[in-house]
Amino acid sequence: MRCPFCGHTDTQVKDSRPTEDHAAIRRRRFCPACGARFTTFERVQLRELTVVKKTGKRAPFDRDKLVRSVQISMRKRPVEPERIERMVTSIVRRLESMGEAEIPSEVIGQMVMESLANLDQVAYVRFASVYKNFREAKDFEEFVEEISHDGDD
Repeated sequence: MRCPFCGHTDTQVKDSRPTEDHAAIRRRRFCPACGARFTTFERVQLRELTVVKKTGKRAPFDRDKLVRSVQISMRKRPVEPERIERMVTSIVRRLESMGEAEIPSEVIGQMVMESLANLDQVAYVRFASVYKNFREAKDFEEFVEEISHDGDD
């Protein structure tokens, strides 16, 4: 593992332990060249996923980008980070188990929307506002009214 501080390629693992959800291994590393310490996470990856964007452009799936987008929608919400991590892990596992190497970005967006709807309604509306490209306040009103009616069923 390359040191993120000095670029030295021979770092040492000082400590390894599973994460709370046992979906990854957390490793504390030490660089003998510069003395820096840093943490890495090792996860099982069932297959290489490629995201097919609406424009047709393809990009490698980036779990960290998914985590960041969910964290932005969850900002200042009373949801534990572990629940967010479990949600993202669940989405990634569902994507990997679909059997497809190329996943349309719309599929990922829908999975995130469904998960957020079950986890936190405010985060759900926040994510939807970006995902569905809300332009004005009435877009919010219509969306909130729509989900309010869906809950009445």
